[in-house]
Amino acid sequence: MPSTRRVVDRRSGDGSARVDRVIAGLVWWWRAAPLVLFTPLIAAALGVPEVRDEFGRVFGLAALGSAVAAPAVGCVVALVGSRRQALRRFAVMGAVSGALVLLLWVLLVLLAECPDGHHC
Repeated sequence: MPSTRRVVDRRSGDGSARVDRVIAGLVWWWRAAPLVLFTPLIAAALGVPEVRDEFGRVFGLAALGSAVAAPAVGCVVALVGSRRQALRRFAVMGAVSGALVLLLWVLLVLLAECPDGHHC
């Protein structure tokens, strides 16, 4: 019996390490989203305004995609890998991302429809 357990533990250990690395990578991907969002502003501050002018929208969409996709993929990986703590972490990440996306939507889309001088 003990030898069977060792074989099972080794196999699950390799898979366990892979799942942990994928989860860590997804967490870092989510954490990098603000850096991606502010890269055009940083480039403009460093004297390269062309980056903001030409690629600002692309960086914004990439940051939005990272903020939404990383928690969603992380939840799936955590469910498949049976990681409850990671599942909770990705649920919180998704809630934070969802709140920020909702805030941006309200500020950039809904408030932009209000003409100047009019109260909506």
